[in-house]
Amino acid sequence: MLKKLSFDGLKNNQKIKRIALSIQYQGTEYNGWQRQRVGKSIQGLLEDAIYSLEPFHPIKVFAAGRTDSGVHASGQVVHFDSVGQIPVKRWPSALNGRLPQTIRVRDSSEQSLDWHACHSALYRRYRYTIYNGRKPNLFISPWTWHRYNCYLDEQLIAEAIKGLIGYHDFTAFQRSGSNRKNALTTIQDIQIERKGDLLVFEIQASGFLYGMVRLLVGQLVAIGEHRLSINAFEKLWKEKLRSEVKEAAPARGLCLIRAGYSDSIFSEDMVFDSFPVFSLLTNDPPSLPYLR
Repeated sequence: MLKKLSFDGLKNNQKIKRIALSIQYQGTEYNGWQRQRVGKSIQGLLEDAIYSLEPFHPIKVFAAGRTDSGVHASGQVVHFDSVGQIPVKRWPSALNGRLPQTIRVRDSSEQSLDWHACHSALYRRYRYTIYNGRKPNLFISPWTWHRYNCYLDEQLIAEAIKGLIGYHDFTAFQRSGSNRKNALTTIQDIQIERKGDLLVFEIQASGFLYGMVRLLVGQLVAIGEHRLSINAFEKLWKEKLRSEVKEAAPARGLCLIRAGYSDSIFSEDMVFDSFPVFSLLTNDPPSLPYLR
């Protein structure tokens, strides 16, 4: 059960409001979403900023997805409970003045007290971007994984991901340290698209395991480089061979782009993807893996 925050001592005319926020962050310098004893976290900075505006009660912020260290978000949804006088629509500007430039609040709304940013979410959607050109590119490196050794075979990867759709046990793609009771989840959609030297993965699920997307992308890259066969990949995840999954994609290429709910929470342009799909004017791909 969720631990309830104490609002003891409130005056009779003080109403508890549940405030939902749409936020973005560049995860590079943070130890992930969740507040940590040591190091900077998105949750910690956001809770401290809210408390500086409303120091009447403990502040706890809940998120649609708990992103790992170094992972970005363009469509994170969070909520907290407020008893102050700040109008709902003033929260973004009030918080942005107290947060670092790498965390931005884009929109806010009031929700019913039984609505929850995490438990009311129907899905989360992530995007992973790989730069598959030969030469480094400083301006996209904070947001992409640079794979320059060989040309990634996106058609082979597209074939491999077909069987992932649906409700499955994804133990093979769960990092140690998870407190989940099981590794069952539903992948609702998974896509790969090549845009010149850029490969863009998108995956949507009812929920994600700890480290799931990065472990999965690491295996798909091995397939694209012809180092792992589709049959071996299917055996790996269907037989839950976690010990055989040794490669994880780095955090910098991953972004939480959306969380979906049964009802609209924000204006459409705030909810849906605001993370750019990169485009390069020139392409310089490496050689094909099977021609090396």
